[in-house]
Amino acid sequence: MATIESYDTATGKRYMVRFRTPDRTQSKKRGFKTKRDAERFAATVEVEKMRGEYVPPSLGRITVGELAPDWLARKQVDTKPSTYRAIDSSWRTHVEPKWAKTRISDIKLGAVERWIADLGRVDLNDDGEVVVKGSGATVVIRAYGILAGILDDAVKVGRIAKNPARGVENLPRKSKRRHKYLSADDVATLAHEAGKNGALVLVLAYCGLRWGEAIGLRVRDVNFLRRRLTVHENAVQVGMVHVVGTTKGDKVRSVPVPAFVLEAMVKQCEGRGRDDLVFPGKDGGYMRRPVSHSGWFQLAVERAGIERITPHDLRHTAASLAVSAGVNVKALQRMLGHASAAMTLDTYSDLFDEDLDAVAVVLDQAYSTARVPRMCPPEPEAIATTAQKGPSPA
Repeated sequence: MATIESYDTATGKRYMVRFRTPDRTQSKKRGFKTKRDAERFAATVEVEKMRGEYVPPSLGRITVGELAPDWLARKQVDTKPSTYRAIDSSWRTHVEPKWAKTRISDIKLGAVERWIADLGRVDLNDDGEVVVKGSGATVVIRAYGILAGILDDAVKVGRIAKNPARGVENLPRKSKRRHKYLSADDVATLAHEAGKNGALVLVLAYCGLRWGEAIGLRVRDVNFLRRRLTVHENAVQVGMVHVVGTTKGDKVRSVPVPAFVLEAMVKQCEGRGRDDLVFPGKDGGYMRRPVSHSGWFQLAVERAGIERITPHDLRHTAASLAVSAGVNVKALQRMLGHASAAMTLDTYSDLFDEDLDAVAVVLDQAYSTARVPRMCPPEPEAIATTAQKGPSPA
């Protein structure tokens, strides 16, 4: 059992707890201001020993900054370059300044929750409108995930008994961005205004490719006889360079191409070798994403006179046009490269609102002629009363 001793310091009496660890070695912890605090610690140690959860305090003296490099190195291997870039930036910007010098044994749930609140803090202006002064939900969730992930590693290697960052209640929720859908006429106008990039607009809007998948297409990936595109690479722009890797789902997929889109691609592929890019940039390499207001895509949107959109909105448009044409959800899932049909339904549930409205109509048409009682049958008491009175006079 643990023993408690008092000792004198320049600032007053303090208490020390002597106890044995599970391996029967002597240990102690000093600095308790009250005997009650020392007793609580002693009781906690005994319970942890009985449960097999005891962790020597010395192991928790390591800081978050000392544990982070190994965790980040593993993430660099396990994630795609663009994802790791976001993780590394979040670590340096939000997590390192706050937690790098903090011992993992000193981290408390309340401190983590206060940090999350500060990251995503909001305020009210003079008109009573909510003003976000901190970071968005995505940034806050990513920063929290980094801290929690590092502490998860500390639990796995036995430096702390449990993760003090798990169990927070104030994580913000990501607000779902409203999907923007173009009509077929709008797509045609946009493709016309895009000029030499018109074929790329059509591929994005009717095949549902992601930007990196489209600019990574090579001539050999276009099967003109089967009217299919083989999508197996994704060229992601990381800083000023493109990193080529697998698709988001890490799977090769075959995407159907409408004949009129294929006709536009024929012109794109003329004079190119099998290994050449179908949609090269100005320097012959991968095309950069048009993000500025003066980029070719936004200028084409302005000339077309349509709602302001991004290239990724054309992927949403492809889903919308396919649903309107009667494509089944399973085929749409395969075309878009989603992990499951359920994911497709969740992502584009708003496209099926008309199907919900049609349920009542279909049920009425199918069952309105069935034998449905027009009124509830009379109660047994009512039947007996009628029989006693006899038939009503004519």
